[in-house]
Order: sequence, then C-alpha cells, then structure tokens
Amino acid sequence: MEFDKEKYKVFTWKNGLMLHWIINPGLAINELIFGQRVPKVSLEEIALDKPRHERGFVPCPYCNTIHDSRTWSPQNGTAFKNWFGLYCPSCGKIIPCLMNAFSFIILTITFPIWGWFKNNMKAKWLAKQPARYEDIDLNITPMPYDGNGWIKQGLIWGGMMFLIMTLGFPLFSGEEITLKNVILGIIIWTLGGLGFGYSMKRYMGKAMNKNA
Repeated sequence: MEFDKEKYKVFTWKNGLMLHWIINPGLAINELIFGQRVPKVSLEEIALDKPRHERGFVPCPYCNTIHDSRTWSPQNGTAFKNWFGLYCPSCGKIIPCLMNAFSFIILTITFPIWGWFKNNMKAKWLAKQPARYEDIDLNITPMPYDGNGWIKQGLIWGGMMFLIMTLGFPLFSGEEITLKNVILGIIIWTLGGLGFGYSMKRYMGKAMNKNA
C-alpha cells in the first residue's frame, strides 16, 4: 500500500517508538492481558497543526481505508481486547499488528496449551467485533492523559504492573514474597507508572514538528 509522503509521515517497526513496543518486556502485559495492539504501519498527517492523537491514522491493507486512529481508543471502548489485531470496521478483516518480542516467546512456549483452541477463540472474538464499532466517535478530545489525567492513567498502569510483576510472577513460580520486595515494588512501579503517564501525555499532546 503506497502513501503520499508529502501528506503523511509513515511509521513502521524501524521507528524508535514502534521498536520500543517490540523490545520492552513490560508491554507484553499490555498485549497478552489487556489486548492492546499497535499496527505495523501507522500514519501522521503532516499538515495538521494539532495534537498527535488528532492527526494519527491507521491504514487497512485489505480495503485501503485510512482510519482515524481514534477508532481504537479508550473512550470508544476499543483500545483493548484486540488480542488478534485491530478490526477494520470497513471490510471486517484484521489489520496486521506488531508483536512484542516477549509476547512471542510466551505464546510460543505455551502454544501446546492454547494452540488447540486458537481458531475457535479467534472466531468468537471476530464475531463480537462489529458491535464494538457501531457508535464510534472520532471527535474525541481531550484524551485520558490530558490535564492531570496522566497521573490517574499512570498509577493504574503502575498498579497493574505491581500486581503482576511483584506479586503475580513470584506466586506463579513459587518464589517467596517478602515485605522488602513489596515495598520496593510499590516504589518502583509508582515512579514507573507516573513516568509512563507523563511520557504518554507529552507524546499524545505533541504538535507536529514541521522540521521533523
């Protein structure tokens, strides 16, 4: 699929932010548990002098529709539960997405457990998708990270990571959970969550750099 390079800035896995999605082990949680996915190709309209979330687009390689990226957003209830990829409401096919390297490793190791049910799970998931996109609002503003929203979103993310990394994994592997590790985990994931929330606020709210 060809794009007008004078109109759009094209992002693929070679972009630093996209590469970060692939190599960051923490983002495997976002993919496997929450079903948050990132398309293999995304676009930013260069001429628009608006925040990033208002000039982002996702192309469908099957029907060539260029979707507003807000099609998949928390406000529309479509940002998560996208385990098999991003559903295209125009043609009903699945837009290819990046996969976190650690997600790939986990899925490969556990394939003998879930592989038998993959096709059935995918069919049931796909059948539910049209209803999720019936009332999509593409005029979403502000985003969850605007104002002080980044604090709430960051703490939610940090809290989930604390439960999974500090408590969940040790329980699963039979390791001892000590008070020291719990306190250290609270500190690390609180700071990490706030850092995540603030970076998302800066990233999503950034206006286009005309010299980029």
